[in-house]
Amino acid sequence: MRVRPKLDPDVDDEAPSGPEITTYDEEHYVTYLRLLDAQTDGADWSEVARIVLHRDPVAEEDRTRACWESHLARAQWMTKQGYRRILQQAVAEATQEAQGKTRH
Repeated sequence: MRVRPKLDPDVDDEAPSGPEITTYDEEHYVTYLRLLDAQTDGADWSEVARIVLHRDPVAEEDRTRACWESHLARAQWMTKQGYRRILQQAVAEATQEAQGKTRH
């Protein structure tokens, strides 16, 4: 992991959508988990967007909804595919660290 997750970060209008775990993803792990928890609980999307994404669904409904959908989709991707990348990165980092220790 390159960066520490943030507890309540601001978000971009759109979450990453590529096949790699980005620094943005790492910073927003908690955000993704909160979105997934809210979905499991059946929470209203606009309330979740206001609390978790710091967006105003009344003033900017379309923009806020698109932001919420993008981040929820990324959170769901993380549970289905992204976690494998996290594990692969962790193994690669551990291998590099171990190789560095054996060289000294």
